Amino acid sequence: MDKAQEIVNYGNHELRIVDRREIALTGIKKIASFDSEEFLLESNMGIILIKGSNLEIMRLDTHDGNVKIKGKINSFNYLDNKEKIKEESLISKLFK
Repeated sequence: MDKAQEIVNYGNHELRIVDRREIALTGIKKIASFDSEEFLLESNMGIILIKGSNLEIMRLDTHDGNVKIKGKINSFNYLDNKEKIKEESLISKLFK
């Protein structure tokens, strides 16, 4: 997993999924972590967890907070604070 990437500006939050193979998001504040099976993003509407296979970033606009990801999308979830804490603790345990 790569280090977190800060996104400078962000506006409204929008989501568009095309045929479960491409997802475009706006209003992304930060990419907390990502690999080919999972993306953990922070948007202005909350934490987002995207799971799938062969996931990769197609486009990253750090100025406007736009992200486009391709691959097979299996799930998309907004996490509440409890789920975020669980996810972060799991990630922390894996890399200790």
